[in-house]
Amino acid sequence: MKKKIAMLLCAALLTGVVAGCGASTKGESGASTSSAVTSSAQESGSEVGFSAGESGSDVAATALESTSSASAASGDGTQAEAKDDTVVHVASLKGPTTMGLVSLMEKSAKKEAKGNYEFRMETMPDALMKGIVSKEIDIALIPANAAAVWYNKTKGAVQVIDINTLGVLYVVSADDQIKTLSDLKGKSVVLPNKGATPDYAMQYLLKENKVSDVSLNYVSEAAEALTDLSAGKYDAAVLPQPFATVATIKNQKLKTVLNLQEEWDKVAKDSKLVTGVTVVRTEFAKEHPEAVKTFMEEHKASAAFANENTDEAAALVVKQGIIEKEPIAKQALPKCNITYIDGKEMESLLSGYLKTLFDLNPKMVGGTMPDESFYYLAK
Repeated sequence: MKKKIAMLLCAALLTGVVAGCGASTKGESGASTSSAVTSSAQESGSEVGFSAGESGSDVAATALESTSSASAASGDGTQAEAKDDTVVHVASLKGPTTMGLVSLMEKSAKKEAKGNYEFRMETMPDALMKGIVSKEIDIALIPANAAAVWYNKTKGAVQVIDINTLGVLYVVSADDQIKTLSDLKGKSVVLPNKGATPDYAMQYLLKENKVSDVSLNYVSEAAEALTDLSAGKYDAAVLPQPFATVATIKNQKLKTVLNLQEEWDKVAKDSKLVTGVTVVRTEFAKEHPEAVKTFMEEHKASAAFANENTDEAAALVVKQGIIEKEPIAKQALPKCNITYIDGKEMESLLSGYLKTLFDLNPKMVGGTMPDESFYYLAK
């Protein structure tokens, strides 16, 4: 009941966002707008990583292991096609990772892309896992720690080809005295998803900055965290994008006081706060290296487009149904840390990040650190 009430309050809270932005669409009611904005913001939370004990990932990964073994034994070559005609099935999560793909998605729809792609967007990582299991998905954009979990559970059935999103976590508060992590001493902070990446990132940063006496409080999702913060129950909240942007648009007293990526960079010299990575089925990469190479080149260009052409990218983000309104997309895009990092730099940054998670809780990366084959370094 408490969760339902919180979600209803959050929907009411977000209803005014669109009106505040001065944007409208034909035949659109306040209720439907609220639902769409809430949905897109909530779903972005699925990109910030699995919790250490998330059973769905274990079940899907185990299924992937058995499927991959059966395929290897049978020598199934049904996907072998002419090199230039290979259809690459790409799946991503609704949120920042897909925002970096919108230019490529648009080019593909117009038949202007170099590669031959079919795109799909999901709201939860488990749906992507099932697609990998059935070989309906060749490339997937997923939470960074999920990639390590998949790799370990499947004994190498997936490889990371790039980092697509860095930190999307922000501390939001109405207290303008909070300027550093040290200023959180004696404060109450609400976070979504105990045991997931926001939790471990915050614990790590507080530990490294030697900040104690901070009350960390957990709710089930970002929507509830935003509702509780707006109601004055807590001094601050850790929110992912685009939820952090939604919060500050609706309530002008709230502001983003800390960027956790920047805080991470101050204390972790050998890693980044990595949110999203792109994985390829190992079998597919071996069969179609040129198709993978082409995707990597086009993904890099698409990420650059999202960062360099905010207005055009925002329109495409709305067109793809990732965020309901362009004003929100325009404000959120620059804060989503969309990037493209591959090769040795990707390996260095990602391994450093995973080692930090491993040291906090080995289950966050599937129990053991991935070996070097986890990183796709082909040119």
